[in-house]
Amino acid sequence: MTRAVGLVVAAYGRHFQVEMSDGTVRQCYPRGKRAQAAAVGDRVEVSLQGSTEGAIEAVQPRRNLFFRSDATRSKQFAANLDQILLVVAPVPQFSDDLLGRALVAAHSADVTPFVLLNKVDLLDGVAEARERLQPLVDIGVTVLEVSALRVEATREQLRPVLAGRTSLLLGQSAMGKSTLLNALVPEAEAATQEHSSALGAGRHTTTHTRLYHLPAEWGGGHLIDSPGFQGFGLQHLSDSQIEHGFPEIAALAPQCRFHNCRHRHEPGCAVLDALAKNEINAGRHALYERILDENAAGERY
Repeated sequence: MTRAVGLVVAAYGRHFQVEMSDGTVRQCYPRGKRAQAAAVGDRVEVSLQGSTEGAIEAVQPRRNLFFRSDATRSKQFAANLDQILLVVAPVPQFSDDLLGRALVAAHSADVTPFVLLNKVDLLDGVAEARERLQPLVDIGVTVLEVSALRVEATREQLRPVLAGRTSLLLGQSAMGKSTLLNALVPEAEAATQEHSSALGAGRHTTTHTRLYHLPAEWGGGHLIDSPGFQGFGLQHLSDSQIEHGFPEIAALAPQCRFHNCRHRHEPGCAVLDALAKNEINAGRHALYERILDENAAGERY
């Protein structure tokens, strides 16, 4: 049976769409243990079946895999990423906790994170959103302010960020992510849904993860869209990986008295000393402790 290598461009549970080198897309299913963990963005080896189908035999070595996990299951987002674009908005209010967790996952996977503050054309909530994002700016996270409804301005603003790179577009429900996707990749024709002021939240309209090719005149690249999320567990991370996910903590860790310091109650802890001096954000440190406790207890989030 003929084999070929293709790119996973969409995931529907255990079935995938794989784009082959000739531009055709095949409906594929995984076969064997080496193929079970395929994710959008992976290069996979496919046994060709007929003219439109195939079986994924193996996943080629990947640079990284971005996913979340709780005590019972994990959710893969995408593989072989250069960067993650985390979409937030002033209305409805985004969760500092969920945003912080996604940033930990990005830093732990050595994937560059950007935060996109969408809906900055709104009159309400923008100043407060900026204030809440300031602790992230203070540790070096790039925050870009956009308005997805201003299509041309948004495309020109984000073009140098996206060009030639593989980016994951990620965010909570109702942050305007689908509208932003449509602005960047018009042919995506992603479904959008207005936020319900009565409910105080919207339902995400993306139901599966899909990869889109960026224009050739941009220098190529890919933009991967994934469903909105309401939880972000990090059960797959070790204590050292969690520490690495907080750059401000990881930078101070070598100065601690004990090499295995957990930056909680230990004497001679450089992190706790910086916390006492307000040199580290208290909310960020509280999130660090919360993740450690959840993982130790095997809790679901």
